[in-house]
Amino acid sequence: MATAACYTTGRYERGRIWLAERVAARLVRDARALGLGAHDAALVRERLLAAGRAAFGADGVGVVRLEARAGGALVPSTRALGPEPERWRAITAPLAHPGPGRAPGAKRAEVPALEAARAAAAAAGVDEALLFDAAGRLVEGARTNLALVLADGRAVTPPLVRGAVAGVALEAVLAAGVALAEADVSREALAGIRELVATNAVRGARPIIALDGRPVGGGRPGPLAGALAAALARG
Repeated sequence: MATAACYTTGRYERGRIWLAERVAARLVRDARALGLGAHDAALVRERLLAAGRAAFGADGVGVVRLEARAGGALVPSTRALGPEPERWRAITAPLAHPGPGRAPGAKRAEVPALEAARAAAAAAGVDEALLFDAAGRLVEGARTNLALVLADGRAVTPPLVRGAVAGVALEAVLAAGVALAEADVSREALAGIRELVATNAVRGARPIIALDGRPVGGGRPGPLAGALAAALARG
């Protein structure tokens, strides 16, 4: 049975979608992998832009989502951008990540564990919730991919095979030449990390300076956050 829906989300700003080609390509890729139809990337970009213009006008800023459903339907929706803190705080999610499932890397709609983690972050008054799999390995944030600097100085990101969404922003920074090795990170290892950075195609790169109420690294952004932001600015 086909998954009910997958989607892509982008930042609309003054008549353009940031990282538009990658944002559109994700929907094309995921819809095909999940049996939700074949879509043309140029048409997907046009639908994203049209939804952004209709909701926010030529000079506005906001978030555009385009959902691919069974039978080939493309359903747009929009929302206000909301607060944009430069420095984020996070919690560890109170439930396990479900793992890769069908079509690993796809941005599927209605994943209960991610929805519950987002709700937990909102209830705690923080910006993100980190999910671990049943073996205690870090997978992703509830709405972002993660990059870390470990205690030994290595810059890493959790392996996508653990079940994370193959995020547009992460794809862009890797294509720009930022060196991030894939490596498993345990809950225990998080206590000694030097940096933690969240990335997605709406917010860009956001340093997480506190986790579960405790400072990450020195409690301030570090060099990796700057490198990721610079790479995305070029994208």
